[in-house]
Amino acid sequence: MLLGDDMSKKLLKSTGLVSFMTAISRVLGFARDMVCAHYFGAYGGFDAFIVAFKIPNFMRRLFAEGAFAQAFVPVLSEQRMRKSPPEVQQFINNTSGTLALALLVVTVLAELLAPVLIAIFAPGFWSDTARFSLATDMLRVTFPYLVLISMTAYSGAVLNSFGGFGAPAFTPVLLNVAMIVAAVLARQWFAIPIHALAWGVFAGGVIQLLFLLSFLYRRGLLPRPRWGWHDSGVQRVLKLMVPALFGVSVAQIGLLLDTLFASFLQAGSISWLYYSQQLTFFPLGVFGVALATVVLPHLSRQHALQSKAAYQSALDWALRVVLVIALPASLGLFLMAGPLIATLFQSGKFDMTDVWMARQSLLAFSVGLPSFMLIKVLASAFYAKQDIRTPVRIAVVALIVNVVLNLLLILPLKHAGLALATSLSSSVNAILLLRMLVRREIFSFDPQWRPFLQRILFANVVMVGVLWFGVPDLSHWFEWGRWMRFAQLMLWIFLAMGSYVFALGVSGIRLGDFVSQVAE
Repeated sequence: MLLGDDMSKKLLKSTGLVSFMTAISRVLGFARDMVCAHYFGAYGGFDAFIVAFKIPNFMRRLFAEGAFAQAFVPVLSEQRMRKSPPEVQQFINNTSGTLALALLVVTVLAELLAPVLIAIFAPGFWSDTARFSLATDMLRVTFPYLVLISMTAYSGAVLNSFGGFGAPAFTPVLLNVAMIVAAVLARQWFAIPIHALAWGVFAGGVIQLLFLLSFLYRRGLLPRPRWGWHDSGVQRVLKLMVPALFGVSVAQIGLLLDTLFASFLQAGSISWLYYSQQLTFFPLGVFGVALATVVLPHLSRQHALQSKAAYQSALDWALRVVLVIALPASLGLFLMAGPLIATLFQSGKFDMTDVWMARQSLLAFSVGLPSFMLIKVLASAFYAKQDIRTPVRIAVVALIVNVVLNLLLILPLKHAGLALATSLSSSVNAILLLRMLVRREIFSFDPQWRPFLQRILFANVVMVGVLWFGVPDLSHWFEWGRWMRFAQLMLWIFLAMGSYVFALGVSGIRLGDFVSQVAE
């Protein structure tokens, strides 16, 4: 039994909605980063802000979008199938109260131990008193964002489980707007202008939470937080969270290793990694995260219904979508790394040297983009079955590989070596996840995969040829004005996408009827 047209269309529509909303957020995210690059550049102060912002984000991914979501969504989907609406609402109330209290305790401890956290996450700052002090002060402003954004992510998980994908995907737009306003307008109100960004993060968290609570209210799902430690559903979530928390911690520690090691490199290294990561995260966030967001509740329902065929078909569909998008995105980032950095960020305090340095790490990150996106879907296949331990064990292996590669590559390649280590270790992660799914007969490749891969390969070769022989040398991009760079960038992106879609069509795959293509 393969994924039916109706279900394919439903999943594709939901994925498209999340991708569209996320794309809006990412575009504004680029605008935010362009503003930050113009006003703050890639210097020690911006390094300090990135560390102060990454720490609560690290915790957020552990408590909300990571371990909690992976444990909560499958349990909520199961409860919706088997229990009455009042019982489901009680479960929502109990989980919200339990999560909120845990977050408040963590936040209070973090405020008291802010210098210790900076020393742990950026030990290289010890030798730079200014960066250490700046990061500590800003962390005390940004850390309450953990409570706000985690409850925002919780609200989004509830809405996703009830089929509401648009509002949660749009929510990050509000953070980007708040940070842009802070950088452009509010910085003049602070003796140290970079502090404005920290307060912009806090304000953005408040606005995001209020926005999603309004949607829960309209659906009659607004939680009334209760301490629910003894609720059987909450206990199941907590039981699933324990291994998930460790697993997500491993994955997030892997990401933070770049910052930790980069804190020992020259000032600006953390900033160069940040700007190149943002470009990598655009296709990852727009498509990879969006696809996983939509597929996880669906896979969870199919698992609850014990529909093995429908489960495998949905996973097959998701993997094909990832490959159609991830491979050209990866190659495009690699071939257009310099022009992208120069067009988006070269302005004001972000000079040509910064472009060259950020380009190096973007080249390294682009290699891992397909793996970053595949992990989102492959891990969801385990989470939907409430199997958290398998991805955890694989993540531990990937983390060890990451640490070893960091130590080997940091000296010859500096910050770019850290980015390459992340990409290579993520590839190990993706390969091991897929291998385990196949070994356990959760997923198998049908005969149609071979011609499908051949068509995708042909289309990517055509696109690479267009960019390789057509895109002007980076020296020309430095000579052009900003609007000329934008015009050229849009031209080559359009030509790359057009040639790719055309080649797909010639080979027999048309994006317009991709639903029927994957259902054949």
